[in-house]
Amino acid sequence: MDEQQRGSAAAAVFDALGAEYEKAFAGSAAHRSSLQWLLGRLAPGGRVLDVGSGTGRPTAETLAGAGHEVLGVDVSPVMVDIATRQVPGASFQCADIRELPLDDALFDAVCVYFSLLQMSRDEQERLLRRLVRALRPGGSLAVATVPLDVEDAEGVFMGQRVRVTSFAAEDFTAKVTGAGLSVVSEESVLFTPAHPDAVPEPHLFLHCVREGDVAVVAAR
Repeated sequence: MDEQQRGSAAAAVFDALGAEYEKAFAGSAAHRSSLQWLLGRLAPGGRVLDVGSGTGRPTAETLAGAGHEVLGVDVSPVMVDIATRQVPGASFQCADIRELPLDDALFDAVCVYFSLLQMSRDEQERLLRRLVRALRPGGSLAVATVPLDVEDAEGVFMGQRVRVTSFAAEDFTAKVTGAGLSVVSEESVLFTPAHPDAVPEPHLFLHCVREGDVAVVAAR
């Protein structure tokens, strides 16, 4: 499956899930904790890129509600429509983040919550490097994934057939640091989405800064 086919497949899955995805993941305490980490790092009026913004909740809603300028990007037109209605304080764009031009040092923070899983390993690595370049020096990046050593594995997610690629936790962390980030904290949890077809899944949240800013983080 090539890049365009993967993008179309991801759009179809999340078009079908729509608001059900938000309901299923609303109970994630680790996600809320990750957002609080970002809020603690951002200066007033920060510019934030939310990759795979979904319905806009909780990520864009939380950050925009705190006064930050949020751009959400999602490949699913249904998700973008829902987010635009639910979070009028943020901006949303329907696009494949792999193809979207990103200026260097444009954002103070980037969020990438579970939006890498339907990309190939090469695509994930390339995107992480692009996102690091889009961060200003000292900027923050929060990323979450399902840390499993699988490549183009077929499965069922909330009743939808999906193909998933990921890395084991240690390998994923190595890819993140290799992209030019320093990991300053992490959280691993087992989470069961609130959906009748869902099963428990491991979640890994990494909280990172663009390399060279670790001392500043430790002092805050």
